[in-house]
Formats: sequence, C-alpha cells, structure tokens
Amino acid sequence: MENKRTCLYDKHVKQGALISPFGGFDMPIQYSTIIDEHQAVRTDCGVFDVSHMGEVTVKGADAERYVQHIFTNDVSKIDAGQILYGMMLYDNGGTVDDLLVYKMAENDFLLVINAANIDKDWEWMQKQSEGFNIELLNRSEDYGQIAVQGPNAETVVEEVLGIACKELTFYTVKTIGDVIVSRTGYTGEDGFEIYASHNYICDCWDKLMESGRCKPCGLGCRDTLRFEVGLPLYGDELSADISPVMAGLSMFCKLDKEEFVGKNALVDQKTNGVAQKLVGIELEGKAIPRHGYTVLKDGEPVGEVTTGYHSISTDKSVCMALVKAEYGKLGTPLEVQIRKKTFPGVVVKKRFYDKHYKK
Repeated sequence: MENKRTCLYDKHVKQGALISPFGGFDMPIQYSTIIDEHQAVRTDCGVFDVSHMGEVTVKGADAERYVQHIFTNDVSKIDAGQILYGMMLYDNGGTVDDLLVYKMAENDFLLVINAANIDKDWEWMQKQSEGFNIELLNRSEDYGQIAVQGPNAETVVEEVLGIACKELTFYTVKTIGDVIVSRTGYTGEDGFEIYASHNYICDCWDKLMESGRCKPCGLGCRDTLRFEVGLPLYGDELSADISPVMAGLSMFCKLDKEEFVGKNALVDQKTNGVAQKLVGIELEGKAIPRHGYTVLKDGEPVGEVTTGYHSISTDKSVCMALVKAEYGKLGTPLEVQIRKKTFPGVVVKKRFYDKHYKK
C-alpha cells in the first residue's frame, strides 16, 4: 500500500527535505541537519508539518460521558478551551494510544491521535460508542496542521501569521473562524499548533518560510526534542504491552473517576505493582544506545532500550528503557549492550534536559 502524503508534501520536496516513511505517511525527516533543527527549536523557532496526526470530533448529548469512558484523564474537571493529555486503554491496561483531548465547548470535543494509529483508534472508538448518543467523526483527512515551536514561537505566530495567540496559556485552545489554535507542544519548548484547511496551512507555511524567522524542522529533531524532556512516543514508551503505570504516567490516569476502559487493570497494577517499568539511563562515554538494545544487570538481561540518543542539548549518552521493576530505582547501576560491547550506566530521571540545564 502506498504511503499517504500531507498537504505540504510538495513544499518539503522543493525545499530538499529528506523524505522517509513514518506512520503510513511520507514525511520530512530533516531539511539541513537534525542538530541544526533541534537547536533552532531550543533557542529560537522551528516549524513542523504535523498534518499526519489524526483528528476525531465527538459531539452530542453524551459526548462528555463517552470521552470519560474511553479516556484515562478527567474531562469533567476542565472548562471549554482547556486541553488534557491522557491515554485510551484496552481492558488489560495496555495502551490503545496516547492523545490530547480538546474541550471545544460543552459536549464538544476534539481528540488528536497519533498518525500510525488512526485506523486502529477509529475502529476502537466506534466499537466503544455503542449506547452513547453522540456524533463521532473522523476528521483526519480534513485538517492540515503545523506546529510552531521554540522560545520565539509566540512572536512569530503573532507577527508573521497575524494570529493572536498571546492570551493562550499552556494547554488551552481557541478558534478563529474555522482555524483551531492551541498551545501545547511536544518539544519541551513553548509552542503552538494550528489546525485548518489544507489551503490555509499551505499559506501559513509559505509565510513562515518567506519570513526567514523560523527554520523548517523534520521528524528527526522532533524525536530528539521530545525524548530529551522525557515525553513518550507511542510504539516505543507506550504500546498495547506497555501500560501508563509501567511508563510512569499514572498522573494522567484518574483512578478516582467512576469508570473508564482499563481502569480495573490499572488499579490492580497500582495495588500489586508491575513486573517492568520505564526508566532513564545515563551511560558513561559517547556510545549511543538504540531502540531494542539489551539492558543488563551484572551481565544478565533485565530489559531493553525504548529510545536512545547522544543528547544534543546535554552532550550525554542517554536512553529510556523498559526494565524489570526491581532495577528501576534512581541510582541503580546497569549496563547497555551496544553491538559486542557493554557500557556501564546508571538509572536517572527520564527528563534528561530542562531549561535550566548547564553543560
């Protein structure tokens, strides 16, 4: 089956981007270098094509009750214009997907899901909708989306795109006509997401490129940026086999809610513990731990790397890894096998970088 293309695909090709398959789409991985693009977002402003993400709307008399049923976080506690992060789960606590839920108005929600999971999520959501008085629509084909990220993102969105966004606080959303503007980000920096028609998004991209005030960024640095601040990627740090409790994301699962799919499994995991947990590991030296590499304790395998890099912002070799829970305490010495050698490391917090970091 051929990969899909976003509305900005031709522009990426024209700009000389390295294109590669991701989540069923042909997506730009980098334009210049991953390091340049990463640093642009950390210090100035970068723009990403994230039109591959999925959008599902839930409206109707039972919309809030339905979202409460499928979502681990508690949307009854937020007002219109606010956003929550959380997960959709299988009955056994495994993760269907992690997502953002935008409360657009009373009983009117926008769910933003991962590109690779659109078809699977949509099928699962439809199955869960039985008995609810809602209108559930898959709007993924209708929206283009860009993410403007970095310390100067607010100024660029205001001045280059002419979109008033200053009043948006972190994890809030507003609409301007048919355009949806939110302030969340997936990079550890300030950032805005703009959802609109394909034509409008193409026009925004052109204005941003012509301004010279932000760098086009590919999915390569999107991964290095999210990883450094401990944000999960579905398929690596969350999956059908990795629950939010195992991933250390219990804070986004409100177990005091009356019910949601997978709640009983999470209660059991919180009560009785889990066999594996996600940890951060910092290695000695500059060897790079990659996804799938074995983690060892005194030469015995105890887990594997989910994501690893030589961190661009901290100049350290670090990884997230799923290990046996008994080896998950901060300060625990572990090793990572990289090709034929093993390299010593230590368990650290998964947030490897924050704004106050000094090399």
